[in-house]
Amino acid sequence: MNEITVFENENFGKIRTLVKEDEVWFVGKDICQALEYSNTSKAINDHVDIEDRYNETLERGGTILIINESGLYSLILRSKKPEAKKFKRWVTSEVLPSIRKHGAYMTEQTLERALTDPDFLIQLATQLKEEQQRRKALEIENQVMKPKAEYFDSLVDRELLTNFRDTAKELGIGQKYLVNWLLENSYLYRDAKGKLKAYQCHIDKGLFEYKDFVRGKYASTQTLVTVKGKETFRLLLLK
Repeated sequence: MNEITVFENENFGKIRTLVKEDEVWFVGKDICQALEYSNTSKAINDHVDIEDRYNETLERGGTILIINESGLYSLILRSKKPEAKKFKRWVTSEVLPSIRKHGAYMTEQTLERALTDPDFLIQLATQLKEEQQRRKALEIENQVMKPKAEYFDSLVDRELLTNFRDTAKELGIGQKYLVNWLLENSYLYRDAKGKLKAYQCHIDKGLFEYKDFVRGKYASTQTLVTVKGKETFRLLLLK
């Protein structure tokens, strides 16, 4: 069984928790008592989804009902206790950040045990080191993946959005014919400068997108056709 750590608050009493497969779990009975549910089993059965609760086996025998963070929030939201919001604030601002940062609660009990129990201190230090290594590995992975993701996004933008000339080629018709058809059917209009613009309702439908581009010292906006737009126009032009 994963080691249980106790966190204490003068208003809400003792809350027992454990970390299971990198996920924080709370002893359901403690949460229900803090939120003044009279019947723990009924409260958890009524308000906590089955995937958010688990019967943890104790080393000395028997089981204990624990709930994850999602289950915790479900009980908080349905609690009639006026201090439920304060309880949530305490858990989210003190308890959870401490677990995620250190792998254990940095309470007086934890610190005292660390000073008197060499094995526990080693375990605590090992957890902290492992957490730091996981975060470092994640940072490196993100650094590697970010440029790849940005490059992929740029390829998607270039490949899937097309101007009117390329759209006409894909549809097998002339550019002038396509533009005139879009104007006549109220998909496009020309602004005061004569530039082709899409009506907002068709942008909202995902048929067109605007893309900003810079040419020399000048910036402008181009109307491009999306994949959905091309398929829509292809079907309409076939009629």
